[in-house]
Parts: sequence; C-alpha cells; structure tokens
Amino acid sequence: ELKESENMGLLFITHDLGIVRQIADRVCVMQDGKIVETGPTKDIFNAPQHSYTQKLLNAHSVGAPQPFDPSASVIAEAKNAKIWFPIQRGLLKRTVGHVKAVNDVSLTLRAGETIGIVGESGSGKSTLAMAIMRLISFQGKIVFDGRDIGALKTRDLRALRKDMQIVFQDPYGSLSPRMTCAQIIAEGLGVHGTPSGSSQEDLVDEILQEVGLDPEMQHRYPHEFSGGQRQRIAIARAFLRDAPLLILDEATSALDAESEAAVQGALADLVKGRTTFIIAHRFSTISIADRILVFQGGKIVADGTHEQLRNANPIYQAMAAGHVM
Repeated sequence: ELKESENMGLLFITHDLGIVRQIADRVCVMQDGKIVETGPTKDIFNAPQHSYTQKLLNAHSVGAPQPFDPSASVIAEAKNAKIWFPIQRGLLKRTVGHVKAVNDVSLTLRAGETIGIVGESGSGKSTLAMAIMRLISFQGKIVFDGRDIGALKTRDLRALRKDMQIVFQDPYGSLSPRMTCAQIIAEGLGVHGTPSGSSQEDLVDEILQEVGLDPEMQHRYPHEFSGGQRQRIAIARAFLRDAPLLILDEATSALDAESEAAVQGALADLVKGRTTFIIAHRFSTISIADRILVFQGGKIVADGTHEQLRNANPIYQAMAAGHVM
C-alpha cells in the first residue's frame, strides 16, 4: 500500500518464498555473492533455469509426525491461562484497557508429543510459550512435571529449568555478543552440570554437527555468523541439555528454504521422544507435529491433527497455501 500511495520502488530481502511469490514483480536469486538468476516472478517460480533456484523451490520439510502414544503421561498443562497487558494513556498513565494476548487458554502436553501452534501475528503464540517457561507473569495455572510453576520460588524454579529449553525467534537478540559459539552452547552445562561420562568439548562438537555447523567455527563470536547460522547455534544450545520439554519459537524462520529443509530433518530426529512445542508462521515448520493448535485473538480456535484441520480451518489452509500470516 505504501509503495503504491508514495510511488516508491521496493527492494524486499527475505528467505520466505511464499511472500516473494505474493508481492514481488521481479525476483533476483543470489548465491555466493552473485545473482545467479533473475526474471519476472511468474517465470522464476514456474520455470526456474538455474540449478540453485530449482533446489530452493524444491526444498520442503522432510519431517513427518512420529508414532505417538496418546495415553502417555501429562508432562505440562495450562488451565485457564490469562495474560493481559494494560493500555495506559494520559499524563498519569491510567489504564484504559487491556491487550488480551492470551485469554483463558487451556491445553495439555503429553510426554513425547509434538504440538504445533499456528496463527496470525499477535495472536498470543509466543506469549503463551513465555508463560510456560515462566519468563513472564500470568494468571491461571501452568503445571510442569506435576509442579505448579507459578507457585515456585526462584531456587526451585532454577532447578526445574534444566528440564525445559526454548529457541527464541530472534537469533540476534538471544545470543550474547561477548561469548564465543562454544561458550554460548555450553553455558547451560556450566549452570546445570555436564552429563557423566562426557566432556563439554565433545558434546559441543557433536551438537554442532547435528545442526549443520562446522565444529571449527565454535571459537567465533555471534557477529561472525549469518542470521541462519546464529539460529543454528541457538538450536544447538537448546538441544544440548536433552531436556524433556522443548519450545521452538519460529526456530527456522531465519533460514533459507534449502537450509530450513536440512534443519527440519535434524529437528525431526532431535525431537523424538521429547515433548515439543513448535510455534510457526510457515506451514513446513509444523509438518513434524502430532497435533496442531490454531490461535486467534489470544484463544485456541481449533485443535486437531493435520488431517482434521486440512478441510476445516481457514488459518491452517492459508498456511498450507503459502499465504502471509
């Protein structure tokens, strides 16, 4: 709308091919610092000529839901969780209303289950994840491993944190610029201890290879990596502890299509046997989920498997069609 009203040109840089297909008149595909193919969007998507373009367009999630026991024990649950943020105005900052980020949400996560959470931007997905980690305050009740995390004191909560890990959406803000890659990944081991029979160095080398990074890179600092590489570091840090509960908040959003497919394959293996919460805007990210929750306006508006939602929920259908969320 701004481009049209102001008569501007727009240079849009992204990994998300779905957005490119919707808004771009012309596409330039870059590889190794060079434009390897350019042309009208329709021509690039329908008849790509360069091998790298073809690889990007053919890249897709290789993960699929793993067999899951629906009678497994409950590892985490939320009961009537509510997170409202006050809207304050005027000189005295009086509260005139609330943003109902999460509004009376209840859900259950069973051991070994992978749940995908999808929905529009601002629908409350990440806010709920932060509450489950008790990184923000909330009303209602959230239970993890049989313990009410809202009632835990700091010392008890810290001991419980080794069993829950999160990959944040922003790979720039979630990594300390003053620590090397190895120090970032191994920081949790320093807090909670290294598993017996293993060394920090060996564990760091192993997890770096699993997320597709060269172990020789471990002594570099975050500014020496690309955005996608930083997110791989964040994924490695979260998976190193072998925690029972994992939250992936747009964990592959910083990756190009080819790299995303590779990391999705690694994630499909890494999440086996763990309870995993996957928050996504892109359909490919939730392909490994056993169950999908659709968020809208701070509430769960649909809950089911891929098959159940495929013909029933418009938000799910929009994601599957590659539309912008």
